[in-house]
Amino acid sequence: MESSLTGDSMITAIATQGRYGSSDWLTSYLLMFSDTGHNWKQYRQEDSLGSFPGNSNADSVVQHQLQQPVIARFLRLVPLDWNPSGRIGLRLETYGCPYTSDVMSFDGSSSALVYRPNPGSRETSRDVLTLKFKTLTNSGMVLQVEEQEGHVLSLELDKGKLLLVFRKGRTLSSQAKHLISLGGLLDDQLWHYVKVERHSSHLNLTVDKLTERVQIPADVQINNYQIDDPTSQRLAISTKNFHGCLENLLYNNLNLIELAKKKDHRPSIINIRTRGP
Repeated sequence: MESSLTGDSMITAIATQGRYGSSDWLTSYLLMFSDTGHNWKQYRQEDSLGSFPGNSNADSVVQHQLQQPVIARFLRLVPLDWNPSGRIGLRLETYGCPYTSDVMSFDGSSSALVYRPNPGSRETSRDVLTLKFKTLTNSGMVLQVEEQEGHVLSLELDKGKLLLVFRKGRTLSSQAKHLISLGGLLDDQLWHYVKVERHSSHLNLTVDKLTERVQIPADVQINNYQIDDPTSQRLAISTKNFHGCLENLLYNNLNLIELAKKKDHRPSIINIRTRGP
């Protein structure tokens, strides 16, 4: 049973009824979602239970608040069980709001478009970088962070996992510290949420609902850095470029993609560099 929404939506709750004036209703089902209608992902509540209890008659409304909102254009309910005296029947209602986003696609090329915040920004004790990405390529450089000293902090896909790596230098032969790895099979052409937080003494990496924390090594100084996109030719870190899409790339609540598009209305590949704080 599949439902198409009018554009991408942030879904916060769903409600079901049986078919009107019948003995047809679902008593248990799975909820699937997709932004393309081709690649589907199962929704799970935070307790890891995948199935939703349904109805006990045709008229009562059973509503479920989603613990984590879903951003999707298509919904699919997979029946698990239904009224043994009837057939599969369903009325479905979704709750939420329209969802808008800024998206960039990367194909391994580079451009000269550059973003820099105002000079003289004050140093802060906490920085936050968030983004969503999707790809069918299991390896490649998603994002690079270059310190003023020439060291590099990078987000890299390796065999479907996302790695946070620090290197003392700009070359592949530079000494590397593998700080955190999270996820698996992230090359499924579905959107995955990423958050990197720098506090005074540690880093947090979040991928979807999983978070890992690592103490910042004494020789890793990331108070002042620049963010570089995966296609930049200036940094020779990974031999594989990221081939996919980035969405809502935010640095300390600045929408870098939106700001970049204001400088060029036609970019599909972009270099984004930022200095500070």
